[in-house]
Amino acid sequence: MRVTCPKSRLYHSDAVAREVLAAINSTLTKPYTLVKFDEDIRPVPQLVVVRLLHDVCTISMDTSGTSLHRRGYRLETAKAPLRETLAAGLIAASGWDPSTSLLDPFCGSGTIAIEAALLARKIAPGKNRRFAFTDWSNFDSPLWQSLYKEASANETTDCPPIGASDRDEGAIRITTANAERAGVLENLDLKCQAFSAIEPPETKGWIVTNPPYGVRVSSGKDLRNLYSQLGEVLRSKCLGWHAGILCGDPILVGHTRLNFKSKLHLVNGGIPVVFQTTEI
Repeated sequence: MRVTCPKSRLYHSDAVAREVLAAINSTLTKPYTLVKFDEDIRPVPQLVVVRLLHDVCTISMDTSGTSLHRRGYRLETAKAPLRETLAAGLIAASGWDPSTSLLDPFCGSGTIAIEAALLARKIAPGKNRRFAFTDWSNFDSPLWQSLYKEASANETTDCPPIGASDRDEGAIRITTANAERAGVLENLDLKCQAFSAIEPPETKGWIVTNPPYGVRVSSGKDLRNLYSQLGEVLRSKCLGWHAGILCGDPILVGHTRLNFKSKLHLVNGGIPVVFQTTEI
């Protein structure tokens, strides 16, 4: 159970939780106990959400279980991973045309590349994960199966070239495992290499990436040279391509000397970041 009590006379969340539990147990034949909600527990416990705001109480049942950003494929992560939903949002914000190439030269656990492949192949997000409502007594299994089949029928095997690389062998291993669980491993060109060694396809496409910016990865290191080299590599090898770079430090991005045309302010793991896009 999760209880919040802002601006209400009933301010003790634990006491509110006990009273709600007592009401639930007085109605149901089977008594239940309170446990601390943890979406990493298997099976995920049913979450009851109680909101008291200005003395008005709203009680709701969580239908998802684990958070919706968890698609079900990313069981391993590299350093400072992007949430799956944020990666998908960056791809959409970049303006990527799913019929063209996409490349992430700082792939980490591969989330951007995997989300791009899922999008290109029209695979429904969260298709391979579990939802809490499937354990409810009134769950309509035939309806759910029909919706699942309808989503699966829309899938395609067509996928443009999608590249993902990282100089960390462990990151490539994790990306490989995650992509296999997502069912898109065959659609990704994975390489363990420095970003300066990228060899983009001849056809123009998109670079969408999240380089280290010294907060959770490469903390304390001077990354100005890395961003300067990134700009030089993109200008020499990706002329005419579109680029989208997520970074928490606008000064670092400035060292790329790329003429960014749009900015999108976001939060990544509690850190304010900016996603900037341009045509190289």
